[in-house]
Amino acid sequence: MTINCKGQLIDLTSPKVMGIINITPDSFYDGGLYNSEKEVLLQVEKMQNEGATFIDVGAYSSRPNARHINEDEELKRILPIVDLILKAFPKSLLSIDTFRSSVAKQCIEAGVCMINDISAGQLDENMMATIADLNVPYVMMHLKGTPQTMHQHTDYDNLLKDILFYFSERITEARKLGITDLIIDPGFGFAKDLDQNYELLNKLELLKMIELPILVGLSRKSMIYKTLDGSAKESLNGTTVLNTIALQKGANILRVHDVKEAVECIKLTNQLH
Repeated sequence: MTINCKGQLIDLTSPKVMGIINITPDSFYDGGLYNSEKEVLLQVEKMQNEGATFIDVGAYSSRPNARHINEDEELKRILPIVDLILKAFPKSLLSIDTFRSSVAKQCIEAGVCMINDISAGQLDENMMATIADLNVPYVMMHLKGTPQTMHQHTDYDNLLKDILFYFSERITEARKLGITDLIIDPGFGFAKDLDQNYELLNKLELLKMIELPILVGLSRKSMIYKTLDGSAKESLNGTTVLNTIALQKGANILRVHDVKEAVECIKLTNQLH
C-alpha cells in the first residue's frame, strides 16, 4: 500500500503522521498561532524532527461556522507559505488542505506533493480532473453540505453504509479520470454529531473493505473535549487515546497537531504486532 510523492514511494502499511499547519486566524485549535515566517518554519522543523512524514498546510478554516473566504484570499495566504517552507526544507512532503482546484493546481506547481480535499471534489467540479492531470495523491474526505452548513446534515439511514456508498461513488469518479493514488478520510466532526463520531470510530475497520489507505483526523476535536467536559487545549491525552484506537482499527495516516505523541502511538501499537 504505497503512494508516490514526487517520485518517492511512501509505504503506508506502516502508519505515518501528517502534521497540521493552519495559517488561518480562526481554526478551532491553532488558528492565529503561526503569524510570522519564523513561527511557521520553527513549527515545520519541530514536526519533521519529531517524525512527521507529511506536513498539511491549510489556509481555509473548515471548522463549523467558520468564515468563508474567497479564492484570492486563500491563494494570498497559502502560496507564500508553500514557497517559504520548500525553500527552507526542500525535501518536505507538503499536503495542501483545499477544496479549490485552482489553489490545488498552483500549489502543486509550486512543489506540493498531495491534495487533501474535505469535499472529495463535490465543492469544485474541476478538482478531480486537476488532480488527474497533475498526477498527485488525493485525500478524499466524507462531507455532506459545506463547512458552513454541515451541522444541518447529520441524518443518515445507516451511517457506515452511507459513508461506504459515498466513497464508492467518489472513487469510481476518480478512477474514471485516471487518479491512481487515493486516500480516504471518514471525516470525523464533519456532518456528524457526537454519537455518530463514536459510532464511526467504533466501526472504522469496516472501511478497510474499500482497500485504500485511511487517513484519520481526530486531533483535539470537539468529540473529545465535549465528552471530557474540557477544551481543545486540554485534549491531547484524549487525542492519544482515540488515535491508538484508530490505529488498531486500521488507520494508515494520523493527521495531528501534536506529532511526537502520534509517532509514539504508532511505535507502541506496531510493537503489539
